[in-house]
Amino acid sequence: MKIFTILRMTSRHFVRLKSTQVNPQKYCIDLVKKHDFENYLCSVFLRRRDQECAFAIRAFNIEVANIEGQVSQATIGLMRLKFWEEAIEKIFKDNPPHHPVAQEIHRVLEKNVITKRNLRQLVSARTEKLSASTFKSLDHMEKYGDQTCSPIFYLLLTSCGIENVNADHAFSHLGKAQGLTNLIRSVPYYAQRKVVIIPQDILLKHRVSQENIIRGGCDKPIRDAVFDVACRANSHIDKAMSLVEQVPNRLFRQFLPVVPLKCYLERLRLVDFDVFHPNLQLRDNKLALRLFWKTLRGKL
Repeated sequence: MKIFTILRMTSRHFVRLKSTQVNPQKYCIDLVKKHDFENYLCSVFLRRRDQECAFAIRAFNIEVANIEGQVSQATIGLMRLKFWEEAIEKIFKDNPPHHPVAQEIHRVLEKNVITKRNLRQLVSARTEKLSASTFKSLDHMEKYGDQTCSPIFYLLLTSCGIENVNADHAFSHLGKAQGLTNLIRSVPYYAQRKVVIIPQDILLKHRVSQENIIRGGCDKPIRDAVFDVACRANSHIDKAMSLVEQVPNRLFRQFLPVVPLKCYLERLRLVDFDVFHPNLQLRDNKLALRLFWKTLRGKL
């Protein structure tokens, strides 16, 4: 494929956004609502000032996370990720590109502290993933989950202007839990693309047939493998929860994402860790009520 064609395919999406007048803040909110509804609800319950940061940061994460599924060639994906690497530099030089997410990040940056390092981490983690679509071990999988989720919580923490060691540790565990849970939920998606996302050491441990996973099987070895990953995620939730009472009350609502995580893992348990079960593909219609109740009581 000629380089001109690749560049045209890479830039088409951004040119379309530039030529269309959109409200950056509304664009970010709608993007999160469409692609990350659970965290959209969690963000709705944040204080208004915190909401702006949350929607901007999560919209940025969605933009870089969706690239893998939007391209058929790694080269094109890398070029799109390169756009966001350069966008970060321009944002912090007060010259953001004409993209609503970049514009909103820049606007939020004028009123809040946002660290460049954590934004870049969200991009670099996806760059590495494009080169290696599978995980050698559960530790490797956990590391990727940490790199793609924990920076979001660190960004939200710094935007609140609070420095707290216990909060750092709690968000680290929460990020790992969310990253691992996201990967569990993505098993059916990757299976359709003939990719097995479950770590190789777990597959060997339970003698799992990769062909069975690709076919959407639910035999005991597959369920045992999913159980191992879910246990690791749940252990991080327990560690995060043990630290919540030691962090400032101002940060309580930032921990609301633990609610949908616990709900999903419980639903997974109820179907005996059959990650392909149709019930797991349904939206939790009671989540908004649960979040409201947790916020009202001030307890997770």
